[in-house]
Amino acid sequence: MFNYFRKEIEWGGRPLIMETGKIARQADGAVVITYGETIVLCTAVGVKTAKPGQDFFPLTVNYQEKAFAAGKIPGGFFKREGRPSENETLVSRLIDRPIRPLFPEGFRNEVQVVATVLAHDFENDPDIVAMIGCSAALTLSGIPFFGPVAAARVARIDGELILNPTMAQTEESDLDLVVAGTAEGVLMVESEARELSEDVMLGAVTFGHAAFQPVIAAIIELAEHAAKEPWALAEPSTEATTLRSRVDALARADIAAAYKESGKAARQEKIGAAKKTAAAALVAEGLDADAAKGLFKDLEADIVRNAILDNGIRIDGRDTRTVRPIVAEVGVLPRAHGSALFTRGETQALCVATLGTGQDEQIIDALEGEYREHFMLHYNFPPYSVGEAGRMGSPGRREIGHGKLAWRAIHPLLPAKDKFPYTLRVVSEITESNGSSSMATVCGTSLALMDAGVPLARPVAGIAMGLIKEDRGFAVLSDILGDEDHLGDMDFKVAGTEQGVTSLQMDIKITSITPEIMKIALDQAKDGRLHILGEMAKAITGARGGVAATAPRITIINVPKDKIREVIGQGGKVIREIVEMTGCKIDIDDDGTIKIASTSDEKTQAAIDRIQGIVAEPEIGRIYNGKVVKVADFGAFVNFLGAKDGLVHISELSSNRVSKTADAVTQGDAVKVKVIGFDDRGKVKLSMRMVDQATGEDISDKVGTKGRREDRAAE
Repeated sequence: MFNYFRKEIEWGGRPLIMETGKIARQADGAVVITYGETIVLCTAVGVKTAKPGQDFFPLTVNYQEKAFAAGKIPGGFFKREGRPSENETLVSRLIDRPIRPLFPEGFRNEVQVVATVLAHDFENDPDIVAMIGCSAALTLSGIPFFGPVAAARVARIDGELILNPTMAQTEESDLDLVVAGTAEGVLMVESEARELSEDVMLGAVTFGHAAFQPVIAAIIELAEHAAKEPWALAEPSTEATTLRSRVDALARADIAAAYKESGKAARQEKIGAAKKTAAAALVAEGLDADAAKGLFKDLEADIVRNAILDNGIRIDGRDTRTVRPIVAEVGVLPRAHGSALFTRGETQALCVATLGTGQDEQIIDALEGEYREHFMLHYNFPPYSVGEAGRMGSPGRREIGHGKLAWRAIHPLLPAKDKFPYTLRVVSEITESNGSSSMATVCGTSLALMDAGVPLARPVAGIAMGLIKEDRGFAVLSDILGDEDHLGDMDFKVAGTEQGVTSLQMDIKITSITPEIMKIALDQAKDGRLHILGEMAKAITGARGGVAATAPRITIINVPKDKIREVIGQGGKVIREIVEMTGCKIDIDDDGTIKIASTSDEKTQAAIDRIQGIVAEPEIGRIYNGKVVKVADFGAFVNFLGAKDGLVHISELSSNRVSKTADAVTQGDAVKVKVIGFDDRGKVKLSMRMVDQATGEDISDKVGTKGRREDRAAE
């Protein structure tokens, strides 16, 4: 009935199963991939003809998590999946990055890859499964694709590298690294680490690359049985060859001269003028100037790359290792809890830190379940940062991806939540960009958090590395410019402290790179990172002694678990009254931990007094402030210690004889009372006569003790 084929291998201690020919048969390529009990449907569809005038490769990758995969019904009013979550966006990028370089140069046909999570076993993260499945779907589709690609996750527990850890193991690991590539080499790395050495990081990358080779072999075997006929690729026409030759002849000299201009704006202006002049000449010769757009980029790449390989001098005149001038400033916004302006060459990030309470934590509804995040880093890239006018809207994939990269770099250095119980939010506004703004965000975020008084274990810095690789040699570039990123072969970002790496992200635009190149890049990046940390130290070397005056101060107290209900009150009445009276924010945990946040020490103390008054137990011999709440013939009931009441017998109202209770006190009077005991029902017995009502002094030794009137009568 179906042209069905199934391939199963044992991988990382679990079965990996790829099936095709049964589901989504109208897609060009479709694979249902299972790892453990996590199942993802991956499809690939390509359009056979490119749109006329298309000058870029329109590849779209959509990773989507269905709530039914975890046995859940989506939240919200509509009860169905809506816009992609942050995780779905990040995984879509994770899949896109290793497959994009493997399409033929000049291929302009639209391709869409979709990965749908059908089942999640809460042990095996669907992202690796989806990456492998999408690679397999493309390999089967017949679409021109120089794969297959495979991927693996690598963890490190007690110094031992672990392939595809369970989600529980990942929590215990000091490394969370995803590596993807071909049989020949690595194409993509994404990681978070707890200050690990460059050698450990490189070892993890090579470990992962070796570990996924059986998966590549399995995809190839699957393709041998089920792949569709490959699409025919058009050979370059005589007209295209002629056009390339003319572009080179008309524009090379002017573009080469433009690239000697070190300033970005002036350089772009001269390049634009050179292209415009050449395009006019092409039109005069009867050639298609629109078709030459991509050829101009190829010419720019050839000029820049060969200049670097020939003499080691880059676009802005630097050598391959020099980092651009850095200026680091903190405290630039007086009302912010923490702020920093980090400028590196023509790249600038304004980072602002805000401290909040537990009520400000982000609630995330993921397939694995709901959880709270107390550290948020939001990255914004407005069009003015590159001198353009453009549409501004909600964050796109680029903003989300760059923000998460910086988040991973900072996250391992944050203080434990029980030591610094704040919710942290950092916003990075990229105000100027020519180079890695994500690494500028890492540096600026570190500075802003320290300015806010957040006790980071150590400052964190980041640097972006580039690569120019030709048959005749290669060059690794420190602190790449935007043009070097676009025209180069690698975007290699390394962040960390003086002690080790906290985040590493690598994207390769060629088929692969060798471990030798990666080692050189890591070593060179370490030198650059240490230099940047030195420049940052000129602004601030560690966290300020306390949080800013404008930030809330959080005080932690603990109460017995059985007293939590009394503090909250029926329907939350008591805690609401305390919040309204004091103006504090109050968070109560199930273990009895209470966090009180306020910018006023007086208000904080008032809240503490109210809470302690509720939970405290009366102590015999101790004096308390109280309020008369009821007057009776036999004495007065006094409220003290929050909601607690006690009885001042008429004989204990005064050292003088009192005939009627109303002669000594009236309802609403503020009085001072001493606890003198408990009756047989546990009710508190109080005395006013043993306390000087003016000073609150204990005068029991002066007035003596006496029994109650009825006690004396019984003698």
